[in-house]
Amino acid sequence: MTERATDRGTIPPSLRSAISAFVAMDFMRDANARQAAGEDTVHMEVGQPGTPAPRLVREAAMKAIAGAPLGYTDALGHPGLRERIAGHYRDTYGLEIAPSRIVVTTGSSAGFILAFLALLDPGQGIALPAPGYPCYRQIARVLGLRPVHLPARAESRFLPRAEDARLVLDSGEASAVLLASPANPTGTMFRPAELENLVKAARETRSWFISDEIYHGLTYSGPAATALSYWDDAVVINSFSKYYSMTGWRVGWMVVPERLTRVFERLAQNLYIAPPTVSQLGAIAAFDATEELEAYKAAYARNREMLLNELPETGFGSLAPADGAFYLYANVAHLTDGSEGFVRRMLSETGVAATPGIDFDEAEGRHFVRFSYAGTFENMREAARRLKAWTRTA
Repeated sequence: MTERATDRGTIPPSLRSAISAFVAMDFMRDANARQAAGEDTVHMEVGQPGTPAPRLVREAAMKAIAGAPLGYTDALGHPGLRERIAGHYRDTYGLEIAPSRIVVTTGSSAGFILAFLALLDPGQGIALPAPGYPCYRQIARVLGLRPVHLPARAESRFLPRAEDARLVLDSGEASAVLLASPANPTGTMFRPAELENLVKAARETRSWFISDEIYHGLTYSGPAATALSYWDDAVVINSFSKYYSMTGWRVGWMVVPERLTRVFERLAQNLYIAPPTVSQLGAIAAFDATEELEAYKAAYARNREMLLNELPETGFGSLAPADGAFYLYANVAHLTDGSEGFVRRMLSETGVAATPGIDFDEAEGRHFVRFSYAGTFENMREAARRLKAWTRTA
């Protein structure tokens, strides 16, 4: 018998599990532990609103809990929620999207998993922005796909260029491209013509275009464009986590081509059964909470303006254009050549938690740090004060 069969203590985990950690979550864990130990901590490491879910959402959820049993919904989601999401595309973008094309998901994370499984086969490449959301590439690797990095450098406003995407797609190196606007970690946003050219590159090379629109609504220089305006076959992923301030509710959605709804339904049935019912019933009310949500956004805008003024005095002055979301991506090459150690020291010595750029860019991230400004104004101002004192003495 082999050693694997006789000594169960040596059985290794799967090769597919050998992915990098989600570093932002590691730093959140460390910051929470520091705070639990009684040490004053300012959280700027995770993209999580410091505001609660809107009042109408909470009231709808409590009503649902007090009412009938909360059984499974359809795998594609509660019909009432799918109809409200379809109405959102009509009201916000002027697009008529059939409710049958809406797939409600357990957060955007489930949307990425479903999209990768439905559209791509093991071994195929998917073009991803660098810097970009780290879970894109880790989910791709777990599912046997090949992440293909599209550079998003300062000279192009930290956004991938259509010509680079076309080259990768036309060569067959990748069969899909996934892009976000506004983007994480940079907050940068495609202008409509830029997004249209990227979608065109995918369409003309017979490749999939997956659009991460999770930060729509959180923009400061005009509304974001949706990829669906340029191609009906684009696959859009969104969530109630960011603009709607519902991170822990774990509910998101997708818009998929009509011909693929059954494909997504079969996958969802087998992998998740259905998204959380109480979260779905609460989310229906989110579309009626605009006044409260816009007040949340105004608070982020105030934080953003203050930090854009204060961070240059702290030594974090080289920032990506902060068009949307609630992030500032700072070049710290003049301060360190290792952002992870730098951020750990910053947490230890100042109590300010941020995320090192290595989470978002495996090649160049050692020179960058991401700050989330989704917390309270008082906390953001305190963080700026501490960082200013720290960099002057460090």
